[in-house]
Amino acid sequence: MLKVDNINVYYGAIHALKGVSLNVNQGEIVTLIGANGAGKSTLLKTLSGLLKPKTGNIEFEANSITGKTAQFIVQAGLIHCPEGRRVFSNMSVEENLELGAYLRKDHEIKLDLERVYQRFPRLLERRKQQAGTLSGGEQQMLAIGRALMARPKLLLLDEPSMGLAPLLVQEIFQIIQEINKTGTTVLLVEQNAHQALKIANRAYVLETGKIVLSGSAVELAESDEVKKAYLGA
Repeated sequence: MLKVDNINVYYGAIHALKGVSLNVNQGEIVTLIGANGAGKSTLLKTLSGLLKPKTGNIEFEANSITGKTAQFIVQAGLIHCPEGRRVFSNMSVEENLELGAYLRKDHEIKLDLERVYQRFPRLLERRKQQAGTLSGGEQQMLAIGRALMARPKLLLLDEPSMGLAPLLVQEIFQIIQEINKTGTTVLLVEQNAHQALKIANRAYVLETGKIVLSGSAVELAESDEVKKAYLGA
């Protein structure tokens, strides 16, 4: 579904991604783990068209999206739920959700809005409330709901558990699994490596802009190197 082939990305003179290659198959949850500054968010921004690779190629559903605009990539069905939630704080919950569907021309937007409210009942309770007044967990639910309103084929999730209480972390990971079971493929960037590896099919480890390990999530969870670096063992 997604094939990333030897991409190199720079911030000015800084070489942020160094020959990164990976793939995501339809129906999978694939997780990308690594320390702060490893390049995880840079990779997702590149996949969603916010950054352009200097070299290499990105294919989505067998079509090259290298260098395409963010709008083109959203219309193709690759949707980015960014780190830090990035909700529109002065707009209502419902207005934020409606913005997720801004490129859609079909007649099922209201139906999808109802589905988001079914998945996130707290958003329904707060649909007229300003997004900036929500709790951190509620804002994360709103950010995911907004992404779902775009009808993603592949959902890019960047640090969805960041800053959340342990009970909410469990809830968010359960929601990710439910979204995947309904047919949405997921590429998950997550510092909570333990939880990410529990729900993922496969995983990649990114260090200083390079993929240094890859394999099934079970294999990486049992890797001594991963245990020592990311699982606190």
